[in-house]
Amino acid sequence: MIAALCVAACLAASSAPARQATTFGSWSPDVAAAAAYARTRPGTVGFAVRTTGRRWSRGATTSVPAASTLKAMLLVAYLRRAGVRSRPLRRADRRLLAPMVRRSDNVTATRIRAIVGDAGLRRVARAAGMRRFAPHPVWGLSRVDAAGLSRLMLEIDGLVPPRHRGYALRLLRTVVPSQRWGVGRVVPRGWTLHLKGGWGSGSGAVDHQAALLTRGGLRVALAITTTGNGSHAAGKATLRGVARRLLRGLGEVTSSAGPARAAAAPPASS
Repeated sequence: MIAALCVAACLAASSAPARQATTFGSWSPDVAAAAAYARTRPGTVGFAVRTTGRRWSRGATTSVPAASTLKAMLLVAYLRRAGVRSRPLRRADRRLLAPMVRRSDNVTATRIRAIVGDAGLRRVARAAGMRRFAPHPVWGLSRVDAAGLSRLMLEIDGLVPPRHRGYALRLLRTVVPSQRWGVGRVVPRGWTLHLKGGWGSGSGAVDHQAALLTRGGLRVALAITTTGNGSHAAGKATLRGVARRLLRGLGEVTSSAGPARAAAAPPASS
């Protein structure tokens, strides 16, 4: 098992785009403020923030139902399939993937889950380092945590085959405005947001977000999970408040590292 994990990690690393020199200066997320705010909110909150080589978290290993954050994993699993990874995407592919990611369509998610299966999801989890991921026959009840979701988002373009990286990032970047709540309301100026949220049919039972923010050569992954919010409105407010505190000061960080890795991904063939 250890050898298999090492092989998977090496393969994932070898397929990832080359890293650029980056620096955040003295910036770090305001974890204390975010945690203090979370304690004032209903329900249970966990969060994780990652940059290349650094991480911060509170309650990040609490296992929760994935809800629609699983759709980011489904996107990666579909694009990694042997019959998809090396060819141009067809209209049928786009009709499945675009609604699932951009407007969180459940029908297309169910179809993709049937195609990739538990095995495809587990391969993505291993490659991303999502140590506590557990699939479920009802895909929204699969188990994730903030630590794993932040790992997934930090390296999501490297997990996608090179031919389809630009397309995958474009879908995550163009989630419909009505679903860009929470972190989507507090994106620091100058940063580009790639986002997937999950919510329990608007009940507040679960409200999660997993995000990648990019600027120049800089990358910040953020995942926030919430359960027992009482209402969807309360869950969205919690996500916004936690994200605002974690991302405080990020708008003042600049990079001279050159074009963002996301911008360099080849979009033409997908």
